[in-house]
Amino acid sequence: MDAQGRGQADDIDPADQWVMNPETGNYELRLNQSGTQSTASRASASGASGPGRSARNDARNGVPQATATRSRTEARRSRDTQAPEVPGQRSRRAGGSAGGRVPQQAGSRRKRKSAKSRKKKVLLWTGGTLALLMAATATAGYLYYEHLNANITSIADDGAGTGGFSKDRAINILVIGTDKRTGDGNKGYGDNDSPGHADTTVLLHVSKDRTNATAMSIPRDLITDVPDCPTTQEDGSQKVIPGERNTRFNTSLGQSGRTPSCTMRTVTEMTGIPIDHFMVADFNAVKTLSSAVGGVPICLAKDIKDPKSHLDLPAGEHTIEGEEALAFVRTRYTVGFGGDLDRIKIQQQFLSALMRKLKSNDTLTSPTKLVKLAEAGTKALTVDSKINDIMKLRDLGLELGKFDMKNLTFATVPVVDNPAEKVKATVVLDTAKSDALFSMVKNDISLTEVEQEKKEAKAKQAQLLKGERAEASEVRVDVFNGGGPTGSAQKTLDWLQNSEGVLKSTNKGNAPAEVAKTQLEYAPNQADQARKLADLMGLPAAALKPGTEDAEGLEAMTLTLGPDFQGAGVPISGPAKLPKDVSQVQADKQVCAK
Repeated sequence: MDAQGRGQADDIDPADQWVMNPETGNYELRLNQSGTQSTASRASASGASGPGRSARNDARNGVPQATATRSRTEARRSRDTQAPEVPGQRSRRAGGSAGGRVPQQAGSRRKRKSAKSRKKKVLLWTGGTLALLMAATATAGYLYYEHLNANITSIADDGAGTGGFSKDRAINILVIGTDKRTGDGNKGYGDNDSPGHADTTVLLHVSKDRTNATAMSIPRDLITDVPDCPTTQEDGSQKVIPGERNTRFNTSLGQSGRTPSCTMRTVTEMTGIPIDHFMVADFNAVKTLSSAVGGVPICLAKDIKDPKSHLDLPAGEHTIEGEEALAFVRTRYTVGFGGDLDRIKIQQQFLSALMRKLKSNDTLTSPTKLVKLAEAGTKALTVDSKINDIMKLRDLGLELGKFDMKNLTFATVPVVDNPAEKVKATVVLDTAKSDALFSMVKNDISLTEVEQEKKEAKAKQAQLLKGERAEASEVRVDVFNGGGPTGSAQKTLDWLQNSEGVLKSTNKGNAPAEVAKTQLEYAPNQADQARKLADLMGLPAAALKPGTEDAEGLEAMTLTLGPDFQGAGVPISGPAKLPKDVSQVQADKQVCAK
């Protein structure tokens, strides 16, 4: 801006600084050189612009308003026929000085820009600003991404897991709450130097179709076997930590240098359920996560005053966070019978409420809460090395977040008092019930009733087992091994022929491709044979795969044994429902602690 332009900076339209380059289509910043101002920009300083001002001046000079309006319109049309201005550059009038300045004439007025012109320039200015904002946001986003990544603590899974979750199968995550007393926010709760135990352990199973989930709590005082655990040391070397028989489950973490990968091995050996990942939370995680969502709503059926956990709350509904939330999940002596199983119920109530809060619109639509959650989650949780990146955690979170809360069931592994103890301090598996629970989770069977379509599909599949059965001697089948133990096809053939009288059977060796579960393929006119073989083998309705065209001549059915095959004569079908007295809590319902 030249000397004459000083004091008139307000007359420069910000939109003139941002223009679109017609060759590239991008917005570019173009700053004017001094001395290139147009007469129009300076004329505005005279105060002669604006239709209202012009009309008043014309009235004072005795000019009728209609005549004045027509005159100004014609003048504008005359000026509009002149050569257009170059975008982003001030115009130069004929007769102007070398500096581009035109002598100002008496009564001259600044050309009023049309609404369309003003709107275009505002859009250009806004677009330019938005471009800069987007660039700044992208940079900030990357820096925040790096910041969150730096928050993540990870530990090797030592080959104990599946190698990582997949979008096309069920997901199993082992969530471990440790009572270690080391690190910031974890001291002051007893033994400050304790390396901790697997104090609270939940196996979260999310179904393959993502419609339902099961959270299975494992009691810490459960007597079980801890296997030998290959463990990565801090210097990167490997060490096998010897296992123990008939020991408390909670010693699978922290004790003897065991890491979460050892807890993962222990759970897999006990349940038969393969685990994809683990996450470990300490005392501080409970405090920070509960505060990040603005508190967790809980309900008490009675007053609770626990001197050990320091929880002091009257009966009724409360919203707890921080130290109070930690006190709630640690309390045990003032609820139920004062044991670990009663504390598990408290923890399930808290986790249900926390998950409801996490999925609520109040949280998902609050940028402040989401940022706090990202900070709290990445700082408070320790994860396995397969998900030690914020983007991997995001992908996992998207999969875990697909199920409806009403289809999430918390269940406690069925146990009984340890019969070997006079003073009851530990528990052992109630195998008749625990095996049923493990089987349902392993075979991806929901503990809750899901949508109507799924019910109808199951009912339709169950119809396949209804109808006439052929005689065993009339059953014709080819047996393949598609993922079962080595020699399964031959053992099954021997059993069918020698024990069950299915003489028209053949061992076809390994299947062309492995299958996820045992299946029986047959033609519509072989349905009676399929039902008979299903009865003999203990095949569930889901294993039956009927075709659409009838078999011809002596064509045989195809039985392919999968990883779920346990042996000839052992029923493959698992339970469809849990025993009635297995402890369950629906995550979408609030339950008051007693």
